[in-house]
Amino acid sequence: MSRASRTGRPGGRVRLAAPLAALLAAVLLSSCSSDVPQDGPAAGATASEQPQPGGEDSEFFDQAEYERQLALAGATPQGPADKPWEQMLNPEMTDTSKYAMKGGAKGVHLCFSNAGVFNPWRQVGLRSMKAEVKLHDEITDFTVLDAQGKDDKQISDIQELSGQDCDALIVSPNTTATLTPAVQEACAKLPVIVFDRGVQTDCGVTFISPIGGYAYGAAAAGFLVDEVDKGGKIVALRISPGVDVLENRWAAAKKAFDKAGLEVAEVKFTDGGPSKTKSIVSDALSRHGTIDGVWMDSGATGVAAVEAFEDAGKDVPPITGEDQQDFLQTWKDKNLTAIAPTYPTFQWRTPVIAALRVLSGQEVPEQWTLPQPVVTKETFDSYYKEGMPPLHYGACGCEKLPGYPGEWGGK
Repeated sequence: MSRASRTGRPGGRVRLAAPLAALLAAVLLSSCSSDVPQDGPAAGATASEQPQPGGEDSEFFDQAEYERQLALAGATPQGPADKPWEQMLNPEMTDTSKYAMKGGAKGVHLCFSNAGVFNPWRQVGLRSMKAEVKLHDEITDFTVLDAQGKDDKQISDIQELSGQDCDALIVSPNTTATLTPAVQEACAKLPVIVFDRGVQTDCGVTFISPIGGYAYGAAAAGFLVDEVDKGGKIVALRISPGVDVLENRWAAAKKAFDKAGLEVAEVKFTDGGPSKTKSIVSDALSRHGTIDGVWMDSGATGVAAVEAFEDAGKDVPPITGEDQQDFLQTWKDKNLTAIAPTYPTFQWRTPVIAALRVLSGQEVPEQWTLPQPVVTKETFDSYYKEGMPPLHYGACGCEKLPGYPGEWGGK
């Protein structure tokens, strides 16, 4: 079975779980809190009217991949303790000596084909990547082409970059299946590093991503299992149906809730909208009287969910969010009982480091799996930074980069 773009399997390096290629090729992220594609509901129905399978009953659930990700979540990473963007989990290294530049990696022209900067997560990430480049004097040119969320433009961008004097090419694909031929063509000309989103080929020297959706969903659900008594009522707030990483997050959560005996009282799609989120939570409180926990597959509307409880005169129950600054600020200000899994933006630093290692002939992992930290009460201060803008991400790994905090919008 081939590997998903964020939920890879060990072994072969194909980047997408086969049944999901058509889905991922059709979706683009517009305005959610992390780099997760958003898709609308089927014609004639609202998202909240879609079927709500989850756990082991979900067509998206893969037991072996679920077990692999949870094992990785508990594994000790290799690499510098203070540099998670250089760490790797259970790596299988590959020889890169054929890509080594004569005389070493000097005067490097590094090129990057980016899917786009169409959401805050990607904007924070690109700033971090550019700052990482500034740390390396051996990079004399850094060319970035923005596909603006368009497959045809990114295909053209990749062809343009691979026809220039680029020494290595980083690609964050807009969609998976459609970009695969362009990446394959580029691989015949220069070393290619793929990250964040995958392609259906193993020609890239390395594929870089955090652990995946099951680990995210299980971490959030495990927190609620610990905080909510058996039989307690959970509201699950989801962005949209049919996207593999989101379905994986929900499948892992539902499995945990079922095992723990928690009642999933509501499963609703918010479409990433704060007003819709508030309405859903308000309606759930009206129907059920008490909600004991809130699980979210992304933190974009976490603040809106909190406000819905406050508007109803209710205490905010244990809630999950993400490392977006507005959620972290609300958590701090209101002393929430909360947790925030991450899809860390520090991963944008790793492709630059990988490219330089490849051009130096150093080994890199075939699949470079990065840690996927979880913000807890105990680790909160490591991720919350005073003065950062609402749409900043705490797991940026950018605090010691040149230009911080101003270039990230901070004070």
